[in-house]
Amino acid sequence: MNELLNSSLPRVQQAELLLFNLPLVSPFETSFGSIDHREIIVCRLKADGIIAYGECAADADPLYSYETNFTCWEILRRYLLPLLKDSRSIADYLNASSGIRGHNMAKATLELALWDLLAKTKNVPLFRLWGGVKEKIPCGVSVGLQKDIQSTLRQIQSYLSEGYRRIKIKIKPGKDVDLLKSIRKEFPDIPLMADANAAYSLNDTALLQSIDDFGLMMIEQPLHYEDLYDHAILQSNVKTPVCLDESVHSSRAAQAALQMKSCRIINIKTGRVGGHTESIRIHNLAQSNNVPVWCGGMLESGIGRAHNLALASLKNFTLPGDTSASSRYWHHDVIEPEVKIDKEGYVTLPEKPGIGYDVNNQFLDSLVHQKEKVQF
Repeated sequence: MNELLNSSLPRVQQAELLLFNLPLVSPFETSFGSIDHREIIVCRLKADGIIAYGECAADADPLYSYETNFTCWEILRRYLLPLLKDSRSIADYLNASSGIRGHNMAKATLELALWDLLAKTKNVPLFRLWGGVKEKIPCGVSVGLQKDIQSTLRQIQSYLSEGYRRIKIKIKPGKDVDLLKSIRKEFPDIPLMADANAAYSLNDTALLQSIDDFGLMMIEQPLHYEDLYDHAILQSNVKTPVCLDESVHSSRAAQAALQMKSCRIINIKTGRVGGHTESIRIHNLAQSNNVPVWCGGMLESGIGRAHNLALASLKNFTLPGDTSASSRYWHHDVIEPEVKIDKEGYVTLPEKPGIGYDVNNQFLDSLVHQKEKVQF
């Protein structure tokens, strides 16, 4: 890994920040609320005839994270993009940006683009650059909160018919036990997990214990988004594996979670932890502790999804991630070809250099409503 981090990059001549809206196929609801589109930042780098891309995982509002598209835009524009002038490797960028506290999603946006640039410079797919062991990635799908249980059941049946290998259900207080009971009655054997997005507390332990009856793969981030201690108490009192998401914002947090036995599974999101380099550190740490990981999603466009798929090729990503097809979320994605799953629920990784997919820049540029361009 150190050799790759120190590999020489071509000098970046131009960096662009692009802000655009991408309408969702249907509204997506979690315990945070409901959205019908995603506002997305993409970083586009140009270096020696190569164009490389990174996507920001932030939302328009500070709900999942304190970071927003506004804060990421400003951190990138004022502090991170200028670092490219003297960065000749990914290690240079990471060292230069390390003095900026927090702002993982902003940092990851540029780091992802640099990894794409490095892989394209070496003329290899990103997943092969890292020594990924899987050419086909098993895919799960996330089902947002629906207006009623019957709507949820219909949605699940539709995704199962498309081949998805794992169903994730969003839950929140008042929409949990009865929902899961109905799902298990209709689909007794499907791989099923529940994502709470930090909607519960230890006062809900009895309720969360009752979820043990449904044979879930895991319950994701049931307690406070910064917590490790209460999750350790909860995990010792429930049979269902606890999966941490928001609480694991770095490899340091992952190490603490594992030592405290706060979870039995970790969800890795590149934006949340600050980029691919930190994602791989967490992957390796979890692997050494025999704890499985999976790749979470943030309703990315095809650019962010392509990065996620490459990451999910690593050995310890043993559970299907939120790496669904483009058509799950978008009428028209910004990449070509769009991400598609086969009848068995897998995405075959493309062999083109870098993220493996071409970006339709004409379509992407037609969506952009804010742009920042920096020449070096």
